[in-house]
This record gives sequence, C-alpha cells and structure tokens, in this order.
Amino acid sequence: MRNKQIQSAQQNLVPVSRQAATEGIVLLKNEQHALPLSDNDVVSLFGRCQIDTYRSGTGSGGAVNVPYAISALDGLEAHPAITLNAELATTYRRWVDAHPFDDGGGGWAAEPWFQEEMPVTSTLVSEAAQNSTKAIVFIGRTAGEDQDNDDQPGSYRLTSQETQMLVEVCRHFDCVIVVMNVTNIMDMSWLETLEGYESIKAVMFSWAAGMEGGDALADVLSGTESPSGRLTDTIAYQLEHYPSSANFGDKRRNVYQEDIYVGYRYFETFAPQHVQFEFGFGLSYSEFSKRVLDFCVEGEGAKAALHVDIEVTNTGDRFSAKEVVQLYVEAPQGKLGKPARALVAFDKTLKLAPHTSQVLHLVVPIDRLASYDDSGVTGHKSCYLLEEGEYRFYLGGSVRQAQPIDETWCLTNLLVIEQLQEVCAPIEPIERLKPGQMNEHGVYETRYEVAPKRTVCMRERIEANQPREIAQTGDVGLKLGDVKSGKASLEAFVGQLSADQMAILVRGEGMCSPKVTPGTAAAFGGVCDSLFEFGIPTAAAADGPSGIRMDSGHKATQVPIGTLLGCTWNRELNQQLFNLIGQELRANQIDTLLGPGINIHRHPLNGRNFEYFSEDPFLTGMMASAQTLGLHQAGVSGTIKHYAANDQETARVDVDSVMSERALREVHVKPFEMAVKLGKASTIMTSYNPVNGHWAASNYDLNTTLLRKEWGFSGIVMTDWWAKMNHPISAGEESKTYTSYMLRAQNDLYMVVENDGAQRNAMEDDTLAALESGALTLAELQRSAMNICRFILNAPVMERPLTAYEPIKRFKAKIQEEITTAHPVDVPMELGASQNIELDVVVEKAGIYQCQAVMKYSRDALAQSSCSLYIDDEFSMSLAINGTGGKSVRVDGLQVQLEKGQYHLSIDFVKPGAEIETLTFKLS
Repeated sequence: MRNKQIQSAQQNLVPVSRQAATEGIVLLKNEQHALPLSDNDVVSLFGRCQIDTYRSGTGSGGAVNVPYAISALDGLEAHPAITLNAELATTYRRWVDAHPFDDGGGGWAAEPWFQEEMPVTSTLVSEAAQNSTKAIVFIGRTAGEDQDNDDQPGSYRLTSQETQMLVEVCRHFDCVIVVMNVTNIMDMSWLETLEGYESIKAVMFSWAAGMEGGDALADVLSGTESPSGRLTDTIAYQLEHYPSSANFGDKRRNVYQEDIYVGYRYFETFAPQHVQFEFGFGLSYSEFSKRVLDFCVEGEGAKAALHVDIEVTNTGDRFSAKEVVQLYVEAPQGKLGKPARALVAFDKTLKLAPHTSQVLHLVVPIDRLASYDDSGVTGHKSCYLLEEGEYRFYLGGSVRQAQPIDETWCLTNLLVIEQLQEVCAPIEPIERLKPGQMNEHGVYETRYEVAPKRTVCMRERIEANQPREIAQTGDVGLKLGDVKSGKASLEAFVGQLSADQMAILVRGEGMCSPKVTPGTAAAFGGVCDSLFEFGIPTAAAADGPSGIRMDSGHKATQVPIGTLLGCTWNRELNQQLFNLIGQELRANQIDTLLGPGINIHRHPLNGRNFEYFSEDPFLTGMMASAQTLGLHQAGVSGTIKHYAANDQETARVDVDSVMSERALREVHVKPFEMAVKLGKASTIMTSYNPVNGHWAASNYDLNTTLLRKEWGFSGIVMTDWWAKMNHPISAGEESKTYTSYMLRAQNDLYMVVENDGAQRNAMEDDTLAALESGALTLAELQRSAMNICRFILNAPVMERPLTAYEPIKRFKAKIQEEITTAHPVDVPMELGASQNIELDVVVEKAGIYQCQAVMKYSRDALAQSSCSLYIDDEFSMSLAINGTGGKSVRVDGLQVQLEKGQYHLSIDFVKPGAEIETLTFKLS
C-alpha cells in the first residue's frame, strides 16, 4: 500500500514540476525572432550539458536519488516540433561516453563547479552549419554547500574552452542561442565583448530544473509554452559593482555595510548604469499591455490597504502566454533614507490567448510600505513607521521598465505602524550606506552613517521573560495521545517527564537513523524506550528543498531549484507543487522537509544561492509562504532555513554576520516573518553563523524575542546539523556541547547526535550539568519539551500506528547447506573499497550479529557520506559517516539476526566519498 502511495505521489508531481520548470525559464534576449524554433529549423547543439544537464546544486540541498532524469538532449529529441542535427548529437554522445562526468568522486559536495568541454574545431562547426539553420550553445554550472563560487573561469566566469566554443560557433552561425544551465547568475558581460557576439540572437537561463528539466526546456524552445520567467536577481556588468563585494568572503567578520540596499534596491538608488539585466526582467514570445482600472485606499491608519486593479491584455497575434505584473513603490526619503524602488506587490496572469485580457487585483497593506527606525531619528525608536510625504507607485514588467501610475498616495503626518523593541543590534560600531543628495539624473550620492549599537541588557531581558515551571509529577499514566484527544493538557503530560528524559528529547539522532525512514536526515521525539513508553513517536526529517534526500538509495522526485521557482513569480504554482511534495513526504512517512531555504541572494558568489529565491526579501517571503502553506495543507511541515543571515558558505560556521537592526528586520529576517505569519510555518532551522556576535542557535533575540514574542511562532526551532552555540548574554566562546545556551535562547532541538546517542549523551552536552548548577532552569527545559511535543502532536507521525522500534532485523538464509567458498561472516572482511561491493558470506552459527565497519573519509566534519548494506537484496541498514580528515574510525551498524547458511552482501555507496576498510559481523 505504501509503495502505491509513493508511486501515486510521484506521478502527480511530475507534470506540475515540469510546469514549474517551464515557468521559471527566463528569456533575456531574443532578436530577429530567433525563438521559438520554427518548423523549418534544424538545430545543432553544442556543449556537454545538453547531455550532462544539471538538475540541481550539490550538498544537502540537491542530493536527491531520482528515478530518472530528462537531459536537454532527451527533451529536445523527443519533442515533435524540434529537428536536431542528429550527427552532431551522436558525436557529443560518443565524446561524453569517453569522457565521463566528473563527480569529484561522488562525495558530498565534492563535484566541481564545471565540466570539461568537448574541443570544438572549425571543421566540426562548419559541417554543422551546413546541415542546420541555428545553433544552441549550453553553458553549465553547479554550486553548493560549504564552498562559495570564485570570480574565476569555471565558476563565475567562462572557461577558455567555453569562450572558444562560443567564438567558433558564432563564426559559422548567424543565429546562435545560448542556454545557461546554471544554479546561479554569473558573468554575462561577454555578451557585449565576445568575438562575434553579434551572432548571439537569443539568451535564456534554464537554471537547474530538476528531473523534468529537459522536457520543460523543449516546451519553451519549441514555442509550446511562451517563456514567463522573470529574474529574481540583478545581473550587473562587473562583480565588484555589487555593494556587498567589499565584505563578502571574509572568514571572521562579514560586515553588511550595504545595509538595506541589497540588489536592485542598491542599483536603482545609487548605480543604475552598472546593470546589464535588471531585477524582474524577462521576455515573452508575445506582447502585453497593462492598464490601471482602479486605485483606492480602504481602511484607516495602520490598518489601511491600497487596492489596485490592473487589466493585462495579450496584444500579440500568435502566442498564448502568461505575464507577470510588478508594482514598486518610491517612498519619500525622509530622515531614514529609502530605496528608490521597492517591490510591494506582484501577480501572474493565467495563460492569455492573443487579444484576451485578465484583471489582476493587487492589495498592498500599508504596513508593507513601512520602514524600521532603529536609531530614533524620527522620534520613534524601534518602530515600523511611514514618514510623511508622497508615495509614488510604478507598474511594469521589471524594476527598470516599471512606469509611474497616475495615482499617488500622500501622507501628511508620520504614521507609526508598530511599536516594537530593539533586537539583535550590533555590539560594535559599523558604518552603513545611506542615500545622500539626488543628482539631475535621479541618482543618489552614497553617504554613510554609524549604525546604532546595542543598548539592551540581555540578562535583564532573559530574566524578565523566564517561563513558569511546571510541577513535576512523575508518571501518572498520561500518554501523548491523551493530549491529542483532549483528555489531558500538554502541561500535565510534560510534568511527568524527568530532567533526564527531557534532555534526551531535545537531542535529534542521525544521519540515516534506523528509527525512521531509511536514509533521512534525522529522527527526533521518542528516540528511546522511556520516551516511547509515554506514547511519544519518533518523527522523521528529510533534507530538501528540491526534493526528498534519502541516502539509503530510495528514489524521490527532484523538483527545480529555489532560484528557478522564484523566477516563476507564481505563488499558486509554488503552493501546488509543495502540496504535492508534502504528499510524497507523507507517503514516505516523513514529517518535515528541511526547506525551503529562504536566505537572501546578497552576493552572486554564494555557493548556496540555488537553494534560495531572490535578492528581494518580499518576493522571497511570498514564495516561502506559498511553499510552506502547500506543505502545511498536505499535513506536513517545511523547515524554513537558515535563520538568519547565512549568506556565504566560506567559513559558514564561524563568520560573524555584522549588520544593523534595520537591515536584519527589513531584509534578512523579513522572509522568515512572512513565512510564519502567512505560510503557517511550524519548523525553523537556525544557521551555523553568529549574528552580531551571538551564534544563531543560541541567539535569544532571534529565537525568542523576534520569533515567538513578536511573530507569535509556536512551533519548534532546530539547529543546523552539528551547530555551535555561545552564551546568549555575554557571547564569547562557542561549542557544540553548549546545549544549555541553545535551550535558554529557545532553540529546542539539537541536530544531531549519532544514532542511539541521545540517551547516552554521546556528544557530552551540558544540558543536565547546567540544570544542576542553575545555569539553566527546569522551566526552560520544559518549555522546549513542550514545543517539541506540540509539533509532534500535529505531525503525520501521530496518525501512524505507534509501533516500537525493532533494533534487530531478521534474515533467513536462502542457502542453508554448509558452504566453504564464502567468507566467514564473523571474520573481518578486508574491503578497502569506496565503490559498490558484492560478496558472499557464510554464517556457521545462528544468532544475533552486530555489524561493525572501519571507515575513513578525507573530508572535514561537516561532509557526509553514506552507503547502504543489503542482505540477499533486502535493505538492512545504512552506514553513515562524517568527514574524519582521513582518520580511520569504527562505525557501528545495526544488529541482525542471521540463521545458519550463506548470504549475499551488497554495499551501495549512495553518497560516495568514504572508504570501508573492514566489515565484520560479531556474534552478540
């Protein structure tokens, strides 16, 4: 039954994933009607990514084992309206077969960012040009966790091979189409400098579009679908033009000197001349007109909202297409300073046939126009407010194309929206950007001011908000199911738990815990017998956000990367897609997806940008809310991450993100706030890095003051895997063992200790020691226990049968007569292997055997490798390991009950990288 549910969920996902991939493709250039391809076109494809098409990035955000993947060549060949140069395609296939894809050994995040290209000779291209009318050149890039991009060829820039390929193709073809199969924006200045660039008539970003990417690309190239994707980032001419470039990549202290002026908010205010392709830009095969039908204000004061009705008409004659409507505000500069443009609303039409229209209704709550005063310069410190003056609105297809509408909104007096309190202010002086005088071209001079430092006493804040202790009763017979049915309160239930039991409850186990769906990222909740006896089941968390990662080798659907999904500008489609992902999660008995990722594209070199949506906080928040709401409607949760300011991978566990409170609130945590308030998010993952000196996992203002008190969040907060914490008051030294600091900040769950390590405190954390010394109160521990139990009460795991974990799997030998040629199971098997293994073993004495392996992995401690052990083709266990720096360590697998006889063992390196030196089954 479960396999049928999985199959049904995957079948339902496929067409929606393909539609999402189609709608996220961004067409940046289309001269002389190069696209769509016509019936008379014969197309030559260049670039190995036509075959080795990137479908995601690397690391935990992209590691999905897929049932299939459709390459660009597969999709184009299968499309009935596209004719390819078959001879050239065969040449590429033969070359790729002889020059296999370099996966860096297959290890976690080990894949290089680019691949070697087939040498392209003048003869080859000349012959192709004689047999075809147009050329498509594929440029491919991946990126991922724990490593940023570089401003070098093969990363942000083209390689010499790619440049030579483009030049040669442009020399022989009059119509060249460039397809960017990439996970992030990259340097595009070569479009105006490359030798023969005049031949490049069309450029599109197809991104990394999941396992349906090839079919989606064919849909757009053929004209079956008109492109409707729009950029969610600014593409500048030079990398140094991005305002964060001066500070990005520092390994100790990353100063957010650009403040709120990230991406287009900077360029449109200070440097429009540096923009090659602006935020929100994207072409269609059709044309559209937009007309404001109505503009009015409903409500009064802080509760008012602007309502705008816009008629969108497809004015083309040939193509049905979708259009994105974008509304921007220009707020008065006032005393605070504002961006010249800020996105405040958007929507996407249905597919409109030629000469048909649709009216879109945009609603802009007044509070969406507000700015945060962290200095008191307006006379209202720690407030969201609107300064007096004229608010102008711009409507269009991009931030640059948007034109002023006739109606404006005037505010005669300053309007306070919300009185809050200071949070997360910097503890050291920093300068931040602010607009100066405007010149005759409407561009502001750059000025700097000192951001306000922290004035709050964190000790007083924490002590004033101590939770109430619940009387401990011991076991009075209440089960968690009694709380679910309304027979008991959550407080009464948690009052039964001892301090030891709660200390176990706040520890997650993994990776690849055998207590939950094989190969997933973590198990938490009832991870030991004493917690299970209270009726607490064990919940499962799986990596995302582009699909379910199961390092057991089990298959799942891989959907497009976050950047592509942002480029759809389609909230309803994102919600539908993630509702279906939620159904696949449920079918696999997984309770939360570790996604979506909603950090800001602060800089193009961030290696993990592909998991995130945009440089804009509002667009990010709307997309995140749509996805978390879709998951919520499916009965599962999305764990929004990484909270907060995880905007570079270089030194990501150490580098301090130093910023003003205004930048934090208006840009870097705004998407999280929106996902909580609009998207019903119930799980959050904190980031590795400190924010203004306090590591995120133990940052009281992030996890309690903002998240719970201001935003009303009542779910759970978990750390990133093997995170560090420091003192929530005095900051200082950090450690993975400081879970008491984590709990005081109200980060509830430490992720992760090794399997079966929660009960014995395998990491030797300080929860109980701090409780005994008074550094942590019982009430604080109970508070996190309640948060975890509250989440489990509403998770799918409470609907599944409550079954005890069986640590011993039983196997019956298919061949029971004595065999002497097979290896004795209880004698160490010298393997020395890092690739898949097949071997026969013999069991002379029936009994329970403990599997043990000696393994090593040359990567650092955050890297992960996993292999699956099968006995007679039946999955038995995962052997997972983190990087050991090349040191050999013992890895304990599970116990298995084996009868006398012969067995066939197979080891599948699902996530390669590690080496198994020896494997042994010891009789217990």
